[in-house]
Amino acid sequence: MIDFIDSMIGFMAVTLPIWIVWIIFHYKYANKRSSSITADEAKQLDELMDVADSMAERIKTLESILDDETPEWRDKVREQQGES
Repeated sequence: MIDFIDSMIGFMAVTLPIWIVWIIFHYKYANKRSSSITADEAKQLDELMDVADSMAERIKTLESILDDETPEWRDKVREQQGES
């Protein structure tokens, strides 16, 4: 019985560091895998970028219309923001 326990202790002393290293690398790799985006997420991100670009263009158009019709509108906005 003592020989069996001694052999188990020796086996554990040899294999335990291997298992610890394996577990560390396993979870490190799993973390990297989960942090990358999927193809669907990349597609959704591209769509959101297109929407944002479209909105930025619309804002520029609206500002140019306001500049033509009411040139002092920016001053009014700055005054209102200063009061807030």
